[in-house]
Amino acid sequence: MLAVGRSRRPWAGFGLAWLAGFAGFGLALIWIVEPFFVDPDRHAWMAPFALILMAGGLALFWGLAGAFAAWGGSRPLARIWLFALAVLALEALRGHLFTGFPWAMLGHVWIGTPVAQIAAVSGALGLSALTLALSAGLATGWVRARHGRRWRAGLSGSLVVAVLAAGWGWGSARIAAPMPEASQVRLRVVQPNAPQALKWHPDHAQTFFDRHLDLTGAPAPDGRAPDMVIWSETSVPFFLDNATGGLDLAAEAADGAVLALGIQRRESAPGGPAAYFNSLAVLDNDGAVSAVYDKHHLVPFGEYVPLLGGLAGRPGFEWLSGFAARALTGYTPGPGARVLELGDLGRVLPLICYEAIFPRHSRAAQRPDWILQITNDAWFGDWIGPFQHLAQARLRAIEQGLPLVRAANTGVSAVIDARGGVVQALGMGRAGTLDADLPAALEPTPYARWGDGPWHIGLGLGIFAIAVSRWRQNRLTRRG
Repeated sequence: MLAVGRSRRPWAGFGLAWLAGFAGFGLALIWIVEPFFVDPDRHAWMAPFALILMAGGLALFWGLAGAFAAWGGSRPLARIWLFALAVLALEALRGHLFTGFPWAMLGHVWIGTPVAQIAAVSGALGLSALTLALSAGLATGWVRARHGRRWRAGLSGSLVVAVLAAGWGWGSARIAAPMPEASQVRLRVVQPNAPQALKWHPDHAQTFFDRHLDLTGAPAPDGRAPDMVIWSETSVPFFLDNATGGLDLAAEAADGAVLALGIQRRESAPGGPAAYFNSLAVLDNDGAVSAVYDKHHLVPFGEYVPLLGGLAGRPGFEWLSGFAARALTGYTPGPGARVLELGDLGRVLPLICYEAIFPRHSRAAQRPDWILQITNDAWFGDWIGPFQHLAQARLRAIEQGLPLVRAANTGVSAVIDARGGVVQALGMGRAGTLDADLPAALEPTPYARWGDGPWHIGLGLGIFAIAVSRWRQNRLTRRG
């Protein structure tokens, strides 16, 4: 911020901010190389290019913010605060542009602290706004101190401390408030710990399926049988349309409990190629498929290839098939978010993997009783990626005031309460189960009612007003 504050030319502000963004995103997204090492002989060469392109591309948002600040501000302090405003606006845009990628938002630094409770009112963008305001406040104090205005510098520092203390105190009080009593619904989350390199291998797929069955049917530690068993994303090695025998075994292992599992689904099209879906299926107490949800927000270059997907497998374009988990064709997106009615188990909003990083996907027209995320974080390796993914799931729970249950293939599986607290978790690289009662939901939070709409309107109007003001000032300067 200080460097951008000293930048009087847009290109200088762009360059400095882009370098800062490139360094930050490069560190935060280092896990992006992990999928390329699942099959290193074919894909490892792509890893450094993927990281550089991802970090460099996301850093463009920061670069544009730096250029805007240098163009719009006539003094260092003005440029500092304009930079903060522009970064926030572009962070909101980053969550939507080209399907969106709101990973490594500035506000995520507060997850795991009481300050994160502010998201119940403001969402993740509010936490980013707080982070930028505190940073700009410290930068303002530094500039004022350098110019000999020590009492004003002290005032800036005091305001930063006061705002942070207020947020921390309010969050602590919210966490300490009594929670409603947990429901009587007993859940079992199954974590098979199937490494991605072995998961679909013909010599190992049956072993991992049998592990699911064994963990599902294992006696509960307290002797209380689960009402619902949850398996992770793409947990079985067969398609839903050809899964009768496998589903019978799964239902038998569940022993009368409802079973939710991640499974691929295939739909044939007359005269055309089949469509494939990354889905969640629910088997009722009798083992019949009672509900299906198809993932609708797919991972670009992971589950489909934007624009060029139709070329995969054609002569000269065979390399494209390596980008999509469903080779050659990729997956087809489902129709959208939906709440599943599960009787005594309540209304559940399913999210598959990547969908949980988008705050908007956790808001449904019909408010659910809880959120269910199934994921296969084996793609992320075992370093920081899975833990970042878990942290964002915790933030979704805070935003909505709803419990979130997370079933992850290799970890971290977790039961999360409506204030984002981890009730139980099963760590990385472990096979096992979580047996827990479903935590209670809270009343709808302000963010659950409003979403990011007020932020989008306010930021849009603010950037527009500043741009118009600067344009008019430039016209008057040229005339003068």
